[in-house]
Amino acid sequence: MNQDLQEPMAEIMPNIITAMSYLLQRVSETNDHLSQKQSISGFHGITKPSISIRSYLERIFKYANCSHSCYIVAYIYLDRFIKKQPFLLINSFSVHRFIITSVLVSAKFMDDLCCNNGYYAHVGGISKKRR
Repeated sequence: MNQDLQEPMAEIMPNIITAMSYLLQRVSETNDHLSQKQSISGFHGITKPSISIRSYLERIFKYANCSHSCYIVAYIYLDRFIKKQPFLLINSFSVHRFIITSVLVSAKFMDDLCCNNGYYAHVGGISKKRR
């Protein structure tokens, strides 16, 4: 019976990843066109990462071992951030760092066991210089 409960969750997670990646892709592409009003922050990279948003989320899902609810909470955090910081837009230069940060924060809040910050930085491809 326990196995029956786990199998539907395995099917749901890719849907969460798909939905989150789709929404964040749209947000970042829309904000890429609004460059004149954007502020630069520590989340912004010099170049756009070569990995797609979906692949990045799949990588985090594979290696971070977060609960499924973390991804929902991470998106809620990003949505709240967007509303509270209207001039610090999530775009193609910053979306990946916002994703790993929101997943890290949500895992620390939601999960009983979570990895340390350095591990999340490694999973997210953040260099030691950027930490």
